[in-house]
Amino acid sequence: MYQRALAIDEQAYGSEHLEVATDLNNLAACYDAQDKYALAEPLFHRALAILEQQLGGEHPDTAQNLNNLAAFYDTQGKKAEVEPLYQRALAIREQQLGAEHPDTARSLNNLAELYRLQGKYALAEPLYQRALAIREQQLGGEHPDTAQSLNNLALLYNAQGKYDQAEPLFQHALAIREQTLGPEHPHTAITIWWLAYAAQQQGHNEEAKLLCERLLAIFEHTLGPAHPNTQAVHKNYADLLEAMKAQ
Repeated sequence: MYQRALAIDEQAYGSEHLEVATDLNNLAACYDAQDKYALAEPLFHRALAILEQQLGGEHPDTAQNLNNLAAFYDTQGKKAEVEPLYQRALAIREQQLGAEHPDTARSLNNLAELYRLQGKYALAEPLYQRALAIREQQLGGEHPDTAQSLNNLALLYNAQGKYDQAEPLFQHALAIREQTLGPEHPHTAITIWWLAYAAQQQGHNEEAKLLCERLLAIFEHTLGPAHPNTQAVHKNYADLLEAMKAQ
């Protein structure tokens, strides 16, 4: 379907038209989802070249394409290619959309995630905090994107062993996700997972036990008892019970 749309639009509008750039992005995303990276990469680059030529290197749509290309490289672990793309997308959005725009917050979050996964915690923290502040102000304290920022900042503190700082953020993110996404949504479940971990690391075993039981019920209902995630929670729960008996 995407190949046909691309062929039709190239014939109708020419190879440098913005509709063609959209088609290229769609086809590239399709290949990316199928792990056909060698097919996807030149399409992403061609789409970016069209946008830069037709709209300019500082247009918000160019920033979005830079973000797409960065995410594409990120899935392949090509971190050296990812960082400058995220940085450029952030600079464009700050300049063209403003420092407080939700898309700017999205770029801040993306760059912070990259730094967190690289262990560059000092670089990640102010970006997460700034993204959270923008989302709270622009989207509201109960928005799912605000919950994402809370959850990500908590993950950063978790990675540094700052469980007392992580736990209230996970709790806040969980409350938002339960209300806005539902009690069995995958994002809700992952927050329960990490909240249980943070609680257990601080010796809050009763709290961790209740969270594990809830997570187990969610996964058994939504994924089934044989799913690897369900099995992982089963093991964590059994280990926790053993640790509690030994106390």
